[in-house]
Amino acid sequence: MSSLFRTWTAAAILAAAPLMAAVTGTVTNRTTGKPQAATTVTLYKFGQGGMEPVAETKTDAQGNFTINQDPDGRGPAMVRVEIDSVIYNHMMPPGSPTTGVMLSVYNASRQPGEAKAGKHMILFQPDGNGRMTVNETYLVENKGKTAWVDPVNGTLHFYLPADAKGQVEVNATAPDGMPVPVPVDKTSKPDVMMAKFECKPGETRFDLSYSVPYTAGEAYSGKIVSSDENTYLVAPNGVTLQGANLQDLGQEPRSQSHIFGLSGTAYSVKLSGAAAAAPAATSDAGAADQQSDSGPQIEAVMPRLYAKAKYIVALALGILALGFALLYRAPVAKETNERGRG
Repeated sequence: MSSLFRTWTAAAILAAAPLMAAVTGTVTNRTTGKPQAATTVTLYKFGQGGMEPVAETKTDAQGNFTINQDPDGRGPAMVRVEIDSVIYNHMMPPGSPTTGVMLSVYNASRQPGEAKAGKHMILFQPDGNGRMTVNETYLVENKGKTAWVDPVNGTLHFYLPADAKGQVEVNATAPDGMPVPVPVDKTSKPDVMMAKFECKPGETRFDLSYSVPYTAGEAYSGKIVSSDENTYLVAPNGVTLQGANLQDLGQEPRSQSHIFGLSGTAYSVKLSGAAAAAPAATSDAGAADQQSDSGPQIEAVMPRLYAKAKYIVALALGILALGFALLYRAPVAKETNERGRG
């Protein structure tokens, strides 16, 4: 009887063992195309201080890993791998599979390789009270198989006017990631700053926001220092923008923002007016269709200027990207105004 009991107990333990292996998966190096062996994989759970590490393991020769820890379906969990000082996260929302997790990593280089700034949008927002918030969005496309990391020289250089007093807020969004604050530093060139954030294969978005003095009708100048493929200047509804070397691309139908393509690596523009609230959205499908058919359409203008359909999609995505910058422009402007009054 005791022998039978021991046999039954052993069988029960073996049957329960897979349940303890709560998180399993494979790490693959997409640069080499091979499994990433001997790499630390860490499981994070959501705690009082945010995402906190709870267990870790190393991958075997085939890149496989097993973490004997229940991720607890009551809150989000995350698996993290770090390669060449670049972190790769895999989020696991409650109820998502925790077995067979596939993680992709890439070798890193200090050289940009195939990474470059494909699109650059600059949104001017005068407030009518002597200040103007400038929001910039860069879309950096990395078509290679190596992550670009340069902790010394940064991965994005941008112009920051002297009137900004060195105050700029920068957030970056990695491919399939969330916006995170990015450290910035000065370069050896006057009024040129660097952002230090890795550019993984795929699209990385940088959002900048700063505030400068504004007088309607006076020239405002800037430079393009990032070797962008295309730069667009955007005037929100209620603001008029004029300047040389600009190609009028029409209005974005929903926000009524006016968009200009910039030729060259510098601009000098005159603005007037103040940013107005965007037109209220309508739930009526017919009204929405009528609105989209009225007024100059960016989709209709773009092909005549650039003759490439991909620019239409890129610009539309860029306008959406600018929406993120709008979320944090107010705190920067408020802080600058308070600093000026002090």
